[in-house]
Amino acid sequence: MVRILGIQLPQGKRMEFALTYIYGIGPARAREILAEAKIDINKRSDVLTEEEANRIKETIEKTYRVEGDLRRETSMNIKRLKDIGAYRGDRHKKNLPARGQTTKTNARTKRGKRVTVGSGRKKSAEKT
Repeated sequence: MVRILGIQLPQGKRMEFALTYIYGIGPARAREILAEAKIDINKRSDVLTEEEANRIKETIEKTYRVEGDLRRETSMNIKRLKDIGAYRGDRHKKNLPARGQTTKTNARTKRGKRVTVGSGRKKSAEKT
C-alpha cells in the first residue's frame, strides 16, 4: 500500500484517480502532478515503486498546499469573515448558504432536516 502525505491510497486504482483521495487534489491537478513527476497516469497504485511515490510526494510538497495546511487556511478564512462581521461570515455562523442561494424551500443539505409544525391547535386529550 502506498502512503503519500499521510493518506493511504486505494489499492489497484489508476494513479490519476488515486491521487484525488488527497484533500486539495482533483482530477486535473492529479494529471499535472503525474506529468511533472514523469509517471504514467494509467499506472496502478499497487505497482507504484517507492522511488515514484517519493517523486510524487516531493512534487506535491513543493508546489501545492494540501491536506492539513489547506484545511487550516480554509477555516482561517471563514473565521476571519466571522470576526470582521461580514455578511458571508454571518451566514456561516447561522449555518446557511453563503453564496446567494434561495433558502425558502431549498438548502436542505446546509440547514438540515426540518420538522414542520401543524396548525398549532392541540387535540383534546380525553373525553369527559
